[in-house]
Amino acid sequence: MKTIQVVAAIILRGDLIFATQRGYGDYKDRWEFPGGKIEPGETPQQALAREIKEELDIDIFVGDCLTTVDYDYPTFHLTMQCFWCRILEGEPVLKEHESAQWLSQDALDTVDWLPADRLVLPSINMK
Repeated sequence: MKTIQVVAAIILRGDLIFATQRGYGDYKDRWEFPGGKIEPGETPQQALAREIKEELDIDIFVGDCLTTVDYDYPTFHLTMQCFWCRILEGEPVLKEHESAQWLSQDALDTVDWLPADRLVLPSINMK
């Protein structure tokens, strides 16, 4: 099975976390933490800053790694490194996503997460 390495941003604003809804593909309408694939020659942090700029047109500070999750989708294995992030400049503009929400920690379970992203939720503890 093919392995795909991706990075995801856990973007904080105060006590809220940014979540995005996919607008395409097999998992359209499911929710995820924004991010994407690591390109050759990039560090995970560089890849995440690039992906967020491309997807949301914002500049972010990439902080510490929160967790790494592994999940077997039907056709590939996903390894996703998740980093705490903050917006340095700009307001999110949805270029690839259908919708977005700022969610409190208590509201994280109110959206239909992608399976791999759901595995991140127990690691988020802001209390």
